Amino acid sequence: MAIYAEKTEGNYQTVSPGMYVARCISMIELGTIKEKYQDQEKIVQKVMIRWELPTEKTVFDPAKGEEPFSVSKKYTLSMHEKSTLRKDLESWRGKGFTEEQAQRFDITKLLGVPCNLNIIHKPSQTNPGRNVTIISSISPLMKGQVCPDQINPIKVLSYDNFNWNLFNSLSDYTKDIIKSSVEFQSLQEPGLVLDHETGNDELNDLPF
Repeated sequence: MAIYAEKTEGNYQTVSPGMYVARCISMIELGTIKEKYQDQEKIVQKVMIRWELPTEKTVFDPAKGEEPFSVSKKYTLSMHEKSTLRKDLESWRGKGFTEEQAQRFDITKLLGVPCNLNIIHKPSQTNPGRNVTIISSISPLMKGQVCPDQINPIKVLSYDNFNWNLFNSLSDYTKDIIKSSVEFQSLQEPGLVLDHETGNDELNDLPF
C-alpha cells in the first residue's frame, strides 16, 4: 500500500489591486537584522506594520467564518527625510513632520488609525506564477469618508516587553526574520551585548 505526499497550492488568497479603506492594527518590531541592498550587506533596524481591510472579507478558515483581508509592509525604523517610513507617514497624515517632530516619533500612535491604501500586484521573484501584494501609497481618509469599525484586535510586539504568545502566533517567515535579529539573540543569551556601532547614519542611507 502506497502513501503519497503531494504538492498542493494551499489556501493562498490575495486582495485584488485597488484603493481600499484600511485601519492599522499591528506593529511588529522585527529587530536589527542584516539585509542586502544594491549588492551590499547592511545592518538595519526593521518594523512591520499591518492594516486590516474591513470592507474586504473572505473565508480563510471555515471554523472562523468570514474575516477581513490584511496587508503589511516592512520598514527600516528611520525618520530620515529620505526614508520610506517618513514619506509614507507624511502622506498618511497629509502633512509633513517638523525636524523636531521627526527626531523621535512613536509609531505605535498609528495603531487604530484609518487611512486609504493603494494596493498593487507584482510578480513574485521567489514563487513563479504567484503575485505579491504591495502597498504602493498611503493617504488619509477623504472628507466625509468613514472607515468601518475595527475587527481584529491591536497587536504590538516589542523587545521592551517581549510577548512570546504573540511571537508564536506569527507566520514562520516572520518568526525567522525575528530570530535572525540581534535583539532576539540577546533574549536567548541575556549576557549578549548588542552591537549598534553602525549607528543611524547607515540606516538613513537606505531609501526605505
